[in-house]
Amino acid sequence: MWWALIIVVLAVLVAVTLYGRFSVRMEGARSWVFPLSEDATVLDRAVAPLLAQNPGRTGLRLLTDNIEAFALRAAAARSAERSLDLQYYYWKDDLTGSLLAAEVLKAADRGVRVRLLLDDVNAWRRDSSYRSLDKHPNIEVRLFNPIRYREGALLRGIEMVLRFWSLNRRMHHKAWIADGRVAVVGGRNVGDAYFDASEASNFRDMDLLVLGPAVGQAEEVFDRYWNSAMAAPIRKLAVWKGRGDLGRLRRRLETKIAPERAEPYLERVRSGAAARGLMSGSGLHWTERASIVSDPPEKAGSSVNDGWLLDAIVPVITAARESIEITSPYFIPLDSGTGLLLKLARQGVAISVLTNSLAATDVTAVHGAYMRYRKPLLAGGIRLFELRARDAARKDMSLFGSRGASLHTKAFVVDGRYGFVGSFNFDPRSVSLNTEMGLLFEHAGLAQEMQAVFATETEAKRSYRLVLSGKSVGWQDGGDRVLDNEPEASWRRRFLAATISLLPVESQL
Repeated sequence: MWWALIIVVLAVLVAVTLYGRFSVRMEGARSWVFPLSEDATVLDRAVAPLLAQNPGRTGLRLLTDNIEAFALRAAAARSAERSLDLQYYYWKDDLTGSLLAAEVLKAADRGVRVRLLLDDVNAWRRDSSYRSLDKHPNIEVRLFNPIRYREGALLRGIEMVLRFWSLNRRMHHKAWIADGRVAVVGGRNVGDAYFDASEASNFRDMDLLVLGPAVGQAEEVFDRYWNSAMAAPIRKLAVWKGRGDLGRLRRRLETKIAPERAEPYLERVRSGAAARGLMSGSGLHWTERASIVSDPPEKAGSSVNDGWLLDAIVPVITAARESIEITSPYFIPLDSGTGLLLKLARQGVAISVLTNSLAATDVTAVHGAYMRYRKPLLAGGIRLFELRARDAARKDMSLFGSRGASLHTKAFVVDGRYGFVGSFNFDPRSVSLNTEMGLLFEHAGLAQEMQAVFATETEAKRSYRLVLSGKSVGWQDGGDRVLDNEPEASWRRRFLAATISLLPVESQL
């Protein structure tokens, strides 16, 4: 069967060669962030005096409320007069995704330059919408690590098989930057589950509103990705069918934004509270030690193996002397991470981890890989908490009736002074496969604010605390009652997670 192997090898070589040529042809014209001004835009006039009062410092405000996170993005788009640079793992075309898309269109209509960079793993099914946006003279859409064959299941399937390893590497960034003056970075993508609009389950997530030098760093990251060979203009990709119709997209957005569902969000923006928060700088923590940390885009092409985000955050964790609190929806520490945490625990560092329960997670396979690390972590004195699937502490429903909860926050606090908020999960995919970004800071007030959120999220009414019961893991259900099985999870989920825990697949999770 040696001839079959030769054929496969030749096919792979041809595919790689052709894709390399394709990538060169698909590169777009380079562009960069516009120069800042003291008073050219309303955001210039609002932010410049704040920075003058806080020279060399970055202003940070924690965003934990889902609707506020939506309103600030919308307010930033409404306030923009120069540029919007938007970089996301995915952007859904549901209610809140449509509302924000409409705000972006309005900004472009006013003459704002919009650069929208999306990872292609979730974008290729929506080519028509993105191509329509790209028809606007002030909007350009680029896709990161795109599939070459957009139409036709056969050719697309062949490409996905031949390029499996490269297509498995995705851009996981989340950044919303207005006029180079204001940025929102963190864990939220654009979609209903991130903004409390899902009828099924909504994410518990965290962003940071950023003013000052770190905004410029976020723009540098954006420019590097935008001008990367890994980013292709959609106008050079979607050229066969569904070439885009901007007028039709406007009508579709109007249809999706049904008044009865959109009104709570529109009212939140109309009230002006979010815009006033942007302009006044209220609630900001100012610090000289804040920096955007990011993987380079070349990580997705496997062409570099240094300068990764992990290199920036591990020294902060290993320097802990008192406490570490980690929040990660997908937590697979591997043997190396487990060993590091256990070593710190033996040195007297109090370590707590919050992740999803099996019932709450949206990726059952990840939970299966995480399961085998629970016993050694618990035995080493590390506290583990798992978010409940139903938010028992929430007295009211979400806007559309859901008390369902799933953790999506990616953050940590060290010694009540150092912190990180971003897109990085403590799992092999974030370490080795995806490109990630976030903000690393030193500020006791902001760190303690994050600690307060962690304390609330790990209360018994919101999360289970895990314990060792003999040789088994147990879940404290408030009081002294300990459950001996994955709480609230169906037998199908338990079976799938248990099966995954036996398979050697964690490097891909």
